[in-house]
Amino acid sequence: MHDSGAACAKPERFPMRVWLISFLGWTFDFYDLILFSFLLIPIGRDLKLSEPQEATLLGVALGASGVGGILFGYLSDRYGRKRVMTWTIGLYSLGTALTAFSVGPLSLLAFRLLTGLGVGGEWAVGHALLQEASPQHMRGRAAAFLQAGEPLGVGLAAVVGLLLTPLIGWRWVFLLSSASAVLAFVARRHLPESALWDRQAEKRLSPAAALLWMARNHFLAPLLKGWLLGVFKLGTYWTCYIWLPKFLQNQFHQPIGRSALWILTAQSGQLLGMLLFGYVADRYGRRQAYTVYSLLTAAALYLLAFHWQQLLPQPALFWTVMFAMGLGSGCTAGFGALLAELFPTHIRNFAMGTSYNCARGVQFFAPHLVSACVALWGLRGGLGVPLALALATASWVWVFPETRRRNLAHITSE
Repeated sequence: MHDSGAACAKPERFPMRVWLISFLGWTFDFYDLILFSFLLIPIGRDLKLSEPQEATLLGVALGASGVGGILFGYLSDRYGRKRVMTWTIGLYSLGTALTAFSVGPLSLLAFRLLTGLGVGGEWAVGHALLQEASPQHMRGRAAAFLQAGEPLGVGLAAVVGLLLTPLIGWRWVFLLSSASAVLAFVARRHLPESALWDRQAEKRLSPAAALLWMARNHFLAPLLKGWLLGVFKLGTYWTCYIWLPKFLQNQFHQPIGRSALWILTAQSGQLLGMLLFGYVADRYGRRQAYTVYSLLTAAALYLLAFHWQQLLPQPALFWTVMFAMGLGSGCTAGFGALLAELFPTHIRNFAMGTSYNCARGVQFFAPHLVSACVALWGLRGGLGVPLALALATASWVWVFPETRRRNLAHITSE
C-alpha cells in the first residue's frame, strides 16, 4: 500500500471521550457474550439441555457475530460510526434481556443469535472510530486501551456468573445485565463522529460494490490474511476460555470460589498484557509483538495441558501459569490497529468487521472441536487445541507487512 499526496489534518491528541465510550461499549459487549459460559451449568440444569445442545448454544452467539460484523460494518461505512454504534449496543443489550425469558433450547438459541449480531457489530465500529481519531504514533496503544475492556468484561462475568447467580438466579443476572443499553443513549448524545469518515461521503459503497472495489484494488488478500490471523488468535482464546470454567470445576475438581479466583488471575494477566501490548507494538512492530505474546500463551498452555497434576499442589505456581496464559492472550489487543492499517477509510469498517467477526464467527465450531478432542484424548486433547492455534498465530502474523507507521488517510492501494 502507498500514500497518496492528499493533504489531511492529523489528530494531535488522544481522543479520550471516544475511547471511554467505545471502551465501555466493548466491555459490556464482551461481558454479555461470555456471561453465558459462566451460567451454562445452572441454565443446562433448569432447561434440561443435552451436551450437544450446550455446545451449540455456546457457539451460536460467536457464529452470529460474524454476520453482525459484516452487516454493521457496512452500515457504519454508509451511515456513520456513531449512529451504528448505538444500534449495536442496543441490540446486544436486548438479546441479553430476552435471554432471561428463555423457556427451552429454541428460544435460548434465538436470543443468543440476537446478542451475537449486536456483539459482532460493536467491535469494528468502536475500533475504526478510535483509530481514525487517534494520532499515528499512538494507534497501537489506542487499540490496546480499547481492547482492554475484554478482560474486564470476562472478570465481571466471572464474578456475576459464579458468585451472584447462586443468590439471585441466572434469569435475574441476564435481566440486570441488559442495563448496558444505557450506553447507547450516552453514545448518541456525547460521541463525536469520525472526521475522516465525514470526508469520504462520495465513496460510500454497497457491500457488493465494496467487495468488487477490493478485488480490483488488491484488498481481498489482506482481508483473507486478516481473517485467518483472527481464526488462529481468536481460536486460541475461545477454545481455551469458553471451556475453562468447566475444566476447573469438573476436570481439576476445584470449588466455584477458587475457580473464579483463578479465572480472575488469568484476566488480570490479560489486562496487563493488553496494556503493555500497545507500547510493544508501537515501539517494535505488530509482528514481533504478536509472536512473543503467542509463544508465551503456548508455553503456559503446554504446562496446563501436560503438567497440571504437578501444578495443582503448588497454588502459587499454578497462579503464575494462569497469569502468564492471560498475559500472552493480550495480543488480541493488536487487531484494531493492524486491521485499520490495512484498508482505506471508505471500506475500513466493512473490511475490519468482516475479517475480525467472520474469524470470531468460525468459533461457533470451537466448543464442538474441544468436546471431540476431550472425548478422544482427555484434558490434554482439549487444551492441545488452543496450544496448536497459539503456535499458528505466532507464525502466520509474518505474512503481513509492518504497518505501524502508515497514514490512515492516505491508504489507496495494496
